[in-house]
Amino acid sequence: MQALPVDPAVVSAGRRADAAVAARHHVTGAADDGVHRINMSWLVRLRWATIFGQALLIGVVHLGFAIALPLTSLIAILGAEVGINLAVTAWLPRTSRVSEFAVALALSADVGCFTGLLYFTGGPMNPFSFLYLVHIALAALVLPPRWTWALVLLSAGASAALFVRHVPLPMDAHAHMHHHMAEHGEPLGMHLRGMWVAFATAAAFIVYFMHRVTRALADRERDLETARERGARTEKLASMATLAAGAAHELGTPLATIAVVAKELERAADVAAIATDARLIREQVDRCRSILSQMAGDAGESPGEIPSKISLGALARAAIERLPSPERVRLEWADGVQEASAVTVPLHAVTRALRNVLKNGLDASEKDGAILLRVARADDGGVALEVLDGGAGMTEAVLARATEPFFTTKEGAGMGLGLYLTRTVFELLGGKLDIESQVGSGTRVVCTLPLACASLDRAASPG
Repeated sequence: MQALPVDPAVVSAGRRADAAVAARHHVTGAADDGVHRINMSWLVRLRWATIFGQALLIGVVHLGFAIALPLTSLIAILGAEVGINLAVTAWLPRTSRVSEFAVALALSADVGCFTGLLYFTGGPMNPFSFLYLVHIALAALVLPPRWTWALVLLSAGASAALFVRHVPLPMDAHAHMHHHMAEHGEPLGMHLRGMWVAFATAAAFIVYFMHRVTRALADRERDLETARERGARTEKLASMATLAAGAAHELGTPLATIAVVAKELERAADVAAIATDARLIREQVDRCRSILSQMAGDAGESPGEIPSKISLGALARAAIERLPSPERVRLEWADGVQEASAVTVPLHAVTRALRNVLKNGLDASEKDGAILLRVARADDGGVALEVLDGGAGMTEAVLARATEPFFTTKEGAGMGLGLYLTRTVFELLGGKLDIESQVGSGTRVVCTLPLACASLDRAASPG
């Protein structure tokens, strides 16, 4: 097959498609901003409850247990917490973006204020000093690992500093403990250092396991969502196949009758014009029957089709040859992939699916413009069939809906099933369909066959 040179727009379409990836990253960034904003708002509410609890506890200890606390210093710290919370409450509605750094800074401020309260109330001797773990657990839930581990280091450092310097609680038991430490310093000192080591170890385990659990739950949720989407698409595909098969069955008999009558009319007609019209009727009936047959097959993977071994070259040529303008497609082989490499696939289903993508590329390109079909090795070791065109590209809204059934931008042409069926076929084989596009920069569509279908290092029998 003689191929035309590829337009410069096609050659550079892969690089220009990176802008589409950046656009998707921008959308992801907006979603992350929403998550951080929600986390910050919940931290504000939690901090109000914490301030109330701290004030209540200080009052109970000072009045109920008759322990003289440095109220001025403690109230000043509570006032700082109130001020920080009021500032964050006023800042949230006015900012356009809440970053993970802002959430980490808010939690760091909480650790600092909590350390200040412990400093004036006995330091490591305060029975509530273990509440550092609450801040660490919150960080593990709302922050990525790097910020969480930074907060662990901050908390461990603050806790260690309290061993060096703090204001003792003015109570007999505490004084007796300090006297005991002065006389027999080592046993109790070892005990306190052991408490700090236990705290640091517990903090590390909490962060590690919470992030593992959170990541595992997120992965499971993504897998479930993917399975739900695939199941929904499979159900739609089955409905479409049933509808197409029913239409083909119901319309087959009347179309056959019309064809027979048209043929008899053509034979019996004495006037040439009538014979010509009868022949035209029969031709159009044959075309209708062909379309119905194609609909029944194109509604998904060909019913009962057994996967067969075929070379990549034969597969690509089979998809190209039945296009309206096969000469406009340039076939290119990436390093490490040979034309004789084998794939085991349902041939008719895969060639129809790939042909849908090629036809879309031809339709999107200029009348005489060429497109590129590039066969490469996928990241997982399978086969990546890349189709690049130099067309007008897609907007973000169109790109988001490109693989939806019955969605099309071709007014009066097509049913909007091409990319949907292509995606379904490749996903049923364990592969995937990826689309990168930007207005004015063409489109790059990658159809991936998994390693289970491909044997790139082995040749296939001629297909």
